[in-house]
Amino acid sequence: MERLLKQLEAANTVSRGILSPAGMNGAMASVERLLGFVPTCLKVFDAQGQQRLRLFADIFKARFKGRDSARLFLDAFDVPGVLDGRDPLNKSLFVWAKSFLPTYILNLLGDRMEMAHSIEGRVPFLDHQVVECLCRVPVSLKIRGLTEKYLLREAAKPVITDTVYRRQKHPFLSPPVTTVPTERFHQMLQDTLRSHALASIPFYNQKKVVALLDELPAMSDADRVGWDPVLMSILSACVLQQRFELN
Repeated sequence: MERLLKQLEAANTVSRGILSPAGMNGAMASVERLLGFVPTCLKVFDAQGQQRLRLFADIFKARFKGRDSARLFLDAFDVPGVLDGRDPLNKSLFVWAKSFLPTYILNLLGDRMEMAHSIEGRVPFLDHQVVECLCRVPVSLKIRGLTEKYLLREAAKPVITDTVYRRQKHPFLSPPVTTVPTERFHQMLQDTLRSHALASIPFYNQKKVVALLDELPAMSDADRVGWDPVLMSILSACVLQQRFELN
């Protein structure tokens, strides 16, 4: 496993530290006991949570200390009844299909964003007959070695370039503008998080956030990219606070 992860990281520099985070370990023992392993999507969730812990106010952390969010989420499903005896990949796909796919990918990035701009979106791969068919497909056709989406790549091979066919998977992300000094958005981030806008939000420790901002210039590119979504979420909270005067 370690050898394959190193090969994947070397071949997929675009997504380094995002798809398979390293060095951030949280409380996922209960998930491992339930599933027999921790799906990578939950590892990403856990790693981001560990980053945020550093920035939360002490009173906020104390209020939710010991809360096992991932296990609370899984307890909403009949995991033993649905997943016992299934391949780890299919277990991971189940967790993804019940969590990040509907609540983030299709909701925040899909329908809500589309409707906000009067766009009627379509997701043909989610046609129920396609999904039902793929649920019966052997794991060897879903991923083969380090090749993800193997069946889709083979089906599309006649109509795509060899570069696209062989390209490693990586998420569709906006550029990390919050951490790039030459970007105007970077100045907005700096001004907002150092102002009263952040001080008025009780669950962040502004001193810790400002200390992180001061550390950014000395960080590696990979580390700055890893912090970008966290800083973006804090900035978003400040904008929502200013716009709607939330308490």
